[in-house]
Amino acid sequence: MADMLFPCTLVGSYPQPDWLIDRKALAGRFPPRTRAPELWRVSKPFLEEALRDATRLAVYDQLNAGIDIVTDGEMRRESYSNFFATALDGIDHENPGEALDRSGEPVKVPRVVGPLKRTRPVCVEDVRFLRSLTTKPIKYTVPGPFTMSQQAQNQFYATDRECALAYAAALNEEIKDLFAAGADIIQIDEPYMQARAAKAEEYGIEALNRALEGVQGKTCVHICFGYAALIHHRPSAYSFLPQLARAKVNQVSIETAQSNLDCSILKQLPDKEILLGVIDLSTPNVETVDVVKERVRRALPYIDPERVVLAPDCGMKYLARDVAYGKLLAMANAAKELRKEMGRG
Repeated sequence: MADMLFPCTLVGSYPQPDWLIDRKALAGRFPPRTRAPELWRVSKPFLEEALRDATRLAVYDQLNAGIDIVTDGEMRRESYSNFFATALDGIDHENPGEALDRSGEPVKVPRVVGPLKRTRPVCVEDVRFLRSLTTKPIKYTVPGPFTMSQQAQNQFYATDRECALAYAAALNEEIKDLFAAGADIIQIDEPYMQARAAKAEEYGIEALNRALEGVQGKTCVHICFGYAALIHHRPSAYSFLPQLARAKVNQVSIETAQSNLDCSILKQLPDKEILLGVIDLSTPNVETVDVVKERVRRALPYIDPERVVLAPDCGMKYLARDVAYGKLLAMANAAKELRKEMGRG
């Protein structure tokens, strides 16, 4: 994609079919931090086939809409983080802990009672399956070590920093295997760096860089204000973003559409590609191509267009499927028009 201007991608999730997961129940609760098998509508003997079919549909929608860097839409997940955070040794699955969500509400979380260790690949087969579905570049998303440590009750490590670094070491092993399995880009989701900026200042970048130690391949970090369906207030500026200049990632994913973000902050990330959030996920109204183009233009005084990748603000899982598809189509068509206007179509 090096020669393409404004390539388009998802941040991660795409709406799961209602025949696969209980979308009403999913939307009526905070994202689960422990496993939530009760959300699946398909019984266990048939679930694997259903998950593969849903992934095919998500990939088809992306290809049909003109998306350039394809994800699996996180069809297999109850939330963006719980699938990996609970797959490690050192977690008491029978007795979950409790922690405050970014909204301030108490939720059940993984309880860390021993050394966090990855004893098996968690997502390698998912990447191999995604790779089999398209010849386009593929991206796979994983939860970040700082965010996982904030979504856990630590009853083993002396400090939360040590817990985050242990998550980072396990994630590091996984990321290397995901690249070996065919991923072109790995995105690390770190929304809690924004939600808990003071703690992120202490050890967030250290944990993120530990997760990337020795990694060969293009990487991205996503930092956001939370799902629009659940977190309605949007500040006009990030409390933790320039610090990511020190992160060993190639790309930084931010949201600008709903928040009307002051894009001048992009000048403080001069060496990063930017996944520019240009799709507002707080409304079912599908943006016009002109609206998307204007959101892109707001950023261009502060960043070279060659470093811009277009994306939604965040995950799309809470949108209706037809709405999500319409928004992807608007984004892809806006990118095409902008390329033509800049003589790169």
